[in-house]
Amino acid sequence: MAEASNVGFSAGGEEFYRSLLDNLSDGVYLVDRQRRIIYWNRGAERLTGYSAAEVVGRECSAGVLCHVDEEGHLLCPAETCPAEEVMRRGTTLERRVFLHHRDGHRVPVFTRIAPIRNQGGEVSGALEIFSDDSAALAAAERIRRLEEASLLDPLTGVGNRRFAGLELANQLARLQRYGWPFGVMFLDVDHFKAINDAHGHATGDAVLSMVAKTIAGAVRSFDTVCRWGGEEFLAVLSNLTVRDLLTRAEQIRRLVEQSALVRPAVVGVTVSVGATMAREDDTPESLVERADALMYAAKRAGRNRVVSDATDLGVGVAREDT
Repeated sequence: MAEASNVGFSAGGEEFYRSLLDNLSDGVYLVDRQRRIIYWNRGAERLTGYSAAEVVGRECSAGVLCHVDEEGHLLCPAETCPAEEVMRRGTTLERRVFLHHRDGHRVPVFTRIAPIRNQGGEVSGALEIFSDDSAALAAAERIRRLEEASLLDPLTGVGNRRFAGLELANQLARLQRYGWPFGVMFLDVDHFKAINDAHGHATGDAVLSMVAKTIAGAVRSFDTVCRWGGEEFLAVLSNLTVRDLLTRAEQIRRLVEQSALVRPAVVGVTVSVGATMAREDDTPESLVERADALMYAAKRAGRNRVVSDATDLGVGVAREDT
C-alpha cells in the first residue's frame, strides 16, 4: 500500500485497515489525485478478476476497470470519471455502472465513491466501494436451477436452445391468457468467423462467453438470455413496452461494443440485433423467425445496429426497411 498514508491511512493503523478492508465482500480500492490505484482489496480481486499485483500503481483508466454507464458510454476520460468528479467537488457519489472484468465481459455493479482528505483537510484521493448488483445475484440462482434441469449452455453459462423454447412457450401462454406483453431480441456476433480464423477457436469461445455475460448483465433478473446456437443469442424480456424493448436492445448493443478481451491482443466484437414484440397469434417458431429476419436486416444495413419492426421507434434504432 505505497503512499497510502498520504491518501488517508495513518502509518500506525495501516495494517488494521488493510485487514478490515480485505475481509469485506465488496470491492474496495483507493486512488490518489492522479487516479493511480494505491490499494486494491480481495473483494475487488474477486469481482474483477484482477489481482492487486496487476493493478496497484496503475492509473484506473489504463485498461483496468474502464467503467461504462448503462448506455455504454466510457467513463474513464477525466471529464466524465466519477472518481475525478468526487475529488474535484469533495462530495460523495453513488452510481450503477458496468466495470470491465479481466475475462473481457461487463459486470453490473453499484458503486459508492467518497473523497479522502489529508490531515490538512485537502482532498488527496478517493475511495471507491463497489458491489454486485442484485440482479446479478438473482441470475446466479437462476444458473444453478438451469444446471440442475440440464437447460444451461455449458460454454457461455446462459440458457440453452431448449430452455429458450420453453420460455417462449410460457411467455406466449401468458400473453394469450392475460395479455402480458413481452419482447424478443435475436442477436448475432458480427464477423465471428473472422475472429476464429485470426485468433483461434479458444479465443472464439471466450468471445462468446464474454458476449453472453455482457447481455445477461444488462437485462433484468426475471428476463431470459439463451444461446440459440453458434454465435447467436436470444433474449426474452417480459412486462415491457415497445420503447423499453428498443432502449434495452440499444443499450446491449453499446455494452457489447465496449467489451473486449486482452489475449494479449485486444479482441472486440459487435452484435447485430433484431427486436420485436410478441403477438397473440404468434407461435415460438414464428416469433423467432421474425426476430431472426430483423437481425439479418441489421446485417444488411451495416451490422452493429438494432433493427425492429416497431412502428413507434424514437430511440435511435433503424427501421426494418433501412
